[in-house]
Amino acid sequence: MNFTVIDAGLIAKLLLLLLVGMGPKIALVPFLEMTKSFDAPSKAKIGRQMVLTATVTALIIFATGALLMRLLHITGGAVAIAGGIVLGLLALKMAAGPAEKHDELGLPIDPEKIAVFPLAVPYLLNPVGITVLIIASGEVISVASAATVLVLILLVAALDYLIFTNIEVLAKRMKPASLIISEVVFGLLLTAVAVQLFVSGLGQLGIISATAPH
Repeated sequence: MNFTVIDAGLIAKLLLLLLVGMGPKIALVPFLEMTKSFDAPSKAKIGRQMVLTATVTALIIFATGALLMRLLHITGGAVAIAGGIVLGLLALKMAAGPAEKHDELGLPIDPEKIAVFPLAVPYLLNPVGITVLIIASGEVISVASAATVLVLILLVAALDYLIFTNIEVLAKRMKPASLIISEVVFGLLLTAVAVQLFVSGLGQLGIISATAPH
């Protein structure tokens, strides 16, 4: 990311990455599955807590990412490789389609716990978002560039809030077959993103000559 010039291209690229890394798509199917036994007000409450947790976590990562990289002596390339590996595992699970669900000993689901994990992290704020925020934290060069990232984080969070607090209305318009197909297709696309992150990280570390397209 080059924050020297903040133009429409940079903003569009960041927004697209954040929509993948913090947008509603990856978390949508897990949210519907994990909250299917709850009533509408409870689902909305879980959605609010999930979005709040993911947003606060994203802001903390962006604020401290550069410092953590210096303290741990890691580079943006290493972060990209790690993000690609973790995202690949998540994406392959999505691409494989729905698996058989097993009831965990009949234990009741704690809505506060699932709102934080796994719904907020790693589904809503997923490895792409974490990777992008850490790298952006280390590359911002001015108040304007930092403000741009912050505004985009809050914009995506507002979209998440709108969707997950009105999930009952949206769920009535969603066909199960369409959700499954979109989950598989998006999983394949995310697998490609994971591979690109991995290759980009290798390029930044000088291990290979290939780098992510600008």
